[in-house]
Amino acid sequence: MTALSPDVLGDVRTRDGGPPPAGILHLGLGSFHRAHQAVYTDTALDAAGGDWGIVGVSSRSSHIVDAMRAQSLLYTVVEISPEGSAFRVPRAHSDVFVGALDRDRVRSEIASAQIRVVTLTVTENGYTYRPSTGRLDLDDPGVQHDLADPAEPRTVIGQLARGLQLRASTHASPVTILSCDNLAENGSHTERLVREFAAALPAPEERELSLFLDSHVTFPSSMVDRIVPATTDYYRRLVTDSLGYVDSVPVPAEPFTMWVMEDRFAAGRPQWESAGATFSEEVAGYEQLKMRLLNGTHSLIAYLGALAGCRTIPDAVSKDFIEASARTVLREEYLPSVTVPRGVDVGEYEAQLFVRWSNSALGHRTSQVGTDGSVKLRQRIPEPAIELLGQGRMPHHLALTVAAYLTCIAPLGGFDPGPDAALMQDAARPLLRSLADASSTGRQLAHQALVEHHLLGEALTPFDGFVDRVGELVDILHSDGPLAASRDAARSDLTLHTLENGGTP
Repeated sequence: MTALSPDVLGDVRTRDGGPPPAGILHLGLGSFHRAHQAVYTDTALDAAGGDWGIVGVSSRSSHIVDAMRAQSLLYTVVEISPEGSAFRVPRAHSDVFVGALDRDRVRSEIASAQIRVVTLTVTENGYTYRPSTGRLDLDDPGVQHDLADPAEPRTVIGQLARGLQLRASTHASPVTILSCDNLAENGSHTERLVREFAAALPAPEERELSLFLDSHVTFPSSMVDRIVPATTDYYRRLVTDSLGYVDSVPVPAEPFTMWVMEDRFAAGRPQWESAGATFSEEVAGYEQLKMRLLNGTHSLIAYLGALAGCRTIPDAVSKDFIEASARTVLREEYLPSVTVPRGVDVGEYEAQLFVRWSNSALGHRTSQVGTDGSVKLRQRIPEPAIELLGQGRMPHHLALTVAAYLTCIAPLGGFDPGPDAALMQDAARPLLRSLADASSTGRQLAHQALVEHHLLGEALTPFDGFVDRVGELVDILHSDGPLAASRDAARSDLTLHTLENGGTP
């Protein structure tokens, strides 16, 4: 069977010609980028042209880089829905390489006058900040290395700072840094971390870099949305059977896609609006919609689903009690904390979410959605919970989300949360398991995790009532299962279990 190349594409949707001239550097050459920003850029190049090809950087793995190079920088996006599959081969990449194998090149590309936009999808963990404070982790070994060695930075923030420092000292042309990760106000968050790195440099270097940031660099915020499940052999076979060529790195994705950005670009940008991107001053509202109504609810579905033996999100949301819990946490506990952007119909948005989650053809795994919950839940739970607690109301389903997460990642002794929970990856698992091993009840585990070790940050620790409620639900999950815990949360009025025993700070 012939491998994917420009010569075998046939009628598959793609653009003629070779790789476009580069104008974008992207850090994080994973599936999401290739199914999202790369597709938007490919469409923009179709519509308006321009020197906006993407130089893609894989942080460590050479798998995608080697495959794309062998396939003339091509890969197949497979849009999956119950109605059938659609295929597209983007031609947006100008080059790809592995950052860990060529760190000086990362810095040099950021400094290149040809690069006018640097985009990032490195996950929340890639920013080397302390979740409890939101500040750069200056004690991180990678950050310390990058402060000492300007030539080969290892961390994303070090790469940005050292690359911009080199850019300032050579040609000082403007550039935009565009985070596309699930972080609140991700543009200002990224800028703050880069400036904190600059502040740790010797005074002359700090002044030069800070002046350059002030005058030549913008950090717009953005919100990205598309469900992109893991690539499996099923999708490789689907491409081969449907299109007649071998693609070792196809990307499955749902049909839905969304990208909202602030229009603050220092040196131009592709015509992404031609691909459906939205430029808005209300990015924060779109972020809240996505991170709370979509991502937050998604987490509850994943953890309850895994505990109920559901391998996929569609399997989970098809269970009546999980769907009911999801609708309740979305409507009653997340939505009150969201500033809805103008023109958005929340009812339509909710309906659309449940259609997406029910896409059985996509088969998004509960283990994938539940991975890295220690970082994700810290972004999603505290503010909505504190807002309700401040009103004298107990967010039972937010507590259920945390309880189900703890039960999946760190069950109490003798309890098996099932194979899908075991597949979830989480940096906090060793710590949480040690806490679970030392706890005899859910209340003890919840207190240790949330109060002593600030699992969700420090803002929630004074709310003893919430911590106790998490612990109660952990115990119910262990003794009676997810259905019973969901019913207990549903039976509990929002005004109950609230401000007793020091429930407010």
